[in-house]
Amino acid sequence: MSEKNYDLLVIGGGINGVGIARDAQGRGLKSMVVEKSDLGSGTSSASTKLIHGGLRYLETYEFRMVAEALSEREVIMKSAPHLVWPLRLVIPHAPGTRPFWMVRLGLYLYDFLGTRKLLPGSKGLDLRQGAKGAPLKDHYTRGFEYSDCWAQDAKLVALNAMDLVQRGGRVRTRTRVVDAKRVENETLWCVTLEDTTSGQREQVLAKALVNAAGPWADFVDSQVVGNNKPTKLRLVRGSHIITRKLYEGDHAYLLQNDDGRVIFVIPYEDGKFSLIGTTDVEHEGQADKVEISSAEIDYLCAAVNGQFNQQISPADVVWTYAGVRPLVEEDGKDASKVSRDYDFNVEGAPGGQAPLVTVLGGKLTAYRELSQDGVDKLEPFLPGMGPHWTRDAVLPGGDIGLDMTAAKQVFADKYSFLPRELGDRLVQSYGSLAYDIVGKATTLADLGLHLGDQIYEVELSHLKEREFVREADDMLWRRSKLGLHLSEATINAIQAWFRG
Repeated sequence: MSEKNYDLLVIGGGINGVGIARDAQGRGLKSMVVEKSDLGSGTSSASTKLIHGGLRYLETYEFRMVAEALSEREVIMKSAPHLVWPLRLVIPHAPGTRPFWMVRLGLYLYDFLGTRKLLPGSKGLDLRQGAKGAPLKDHYTRGFEYSDCWAQDAKLVALNAMDLVQRGGRVRTRTRVVDAKRVENETLWCVTLEDTTSGQREQVLAKALVNAAGPWADFVDSQVVGNNKPTKLRLVRGSHIITRKLYEGDHAYLLQNDDGRVIFVIPYEDGKFSLIGTTDVEHEGQADKVEISSAEIDYLCAAVNGQFNQQISPADVVWTYAGVRPLVEEDGKDASKVSRDYDFNVEGAPGGQAPLVTVLGGKLTAYRELSQDGVDKLEPFLPGMGPHWTRDAVLPGGDIGLDMTAAKQVFADKYSFLPRELGDRLVQSYGSLAYDIVGKATTLADLGLHLGDQIYEVELSHLKEREFVREADDMLWRRSKLGLHLSEATINAIQAWFRG
């Protein structure tokens, strides 16, 4: 097949789109992902960064969804242990919130439904003793502790894309799908692509088309494909704030808010900051323009102030981000109650009309399972594909091992000339690929141009050549959150490097 002929073309470079293309490529289907911006630049970089079952969804009896998500935690952690790691969460309890017995029962069920080999189970806590009760107001005397995982969400998208390319697939960023039509007796898709930088257009052919455009799925259905019955989604905005760290320790908090919702407070960026979120607000504007509102900032600050000794205000917020969740429409339900489960719309006729599969809903934790199920939907149209394979597969850099402390020490011993902070960051960010980045260097001068704050040219070159980074913001706010740490001079130098 030529470079303009594919078995599968996926519209949307978020975690689901890239995951589906990677899974398909590994099953023998020549696959390409097309993304109009940067990988993971939409919903996939705006999550609460949790790989979790969703404890609160037990209240709405979504036991199957929770159980399936819980089984994925350790699968994803083992695939990329440098990006996904265990997290203990504390639930303070006070009168007026969910009854103590209900939370205890929910955690027993959470432990029972989860497939745990690496993560410890839940337990009760006396919050009058120890560091976990110290940040909380005095009337919180008891609570619970349980396990989930934390992840670098946008970086996880990039690793899936890297694996897709290593297996022979293709990734096109900053490329817009202008038009998609069935041709040759409707057995093939002819897709018109436009480079958003140069404006240059080209056409490619694909046997199958997947619409994984997330919040833009309905637009793709109606305006790009010309579907008379476009996908109907409910767009719910989830917003987060970042403050300087609010407490000592590597544990997180799940706060039961007065309105029945839950708010997470999570150690962020090596514990130097605290991540607080999320909201659930109906999003009425364009999916391209998603920003936190002042009311949401006030809401999140109030949720923390109601339970923490340290009080915060909007002036303490150092950064914010917001994303739109494309949820399956459920009439009459409050935004926070709409299911985070996923589904697919499948159109076409095996042996005849080329298929269009539209992804509906989903959450970060379920991406691998969703991807596998999405490719399964194509099997009647593209027979002969290989078996499931992603459950035990390791993502690029993921063969570093589960013990990150030991991995960092081995790296430090090999590259003793590196400042320890730099070496540890490279291992945490790139896993075993950190060895490729530093290579045969024996001095800092061997790492190329120093742009400031321990950022060297070899790292930027890796990001550009292997992780699809085209602009400084791709690196500073998606592949990493270095934008929170670096000086203005270093950020300017990085921007100039990518422009040059």
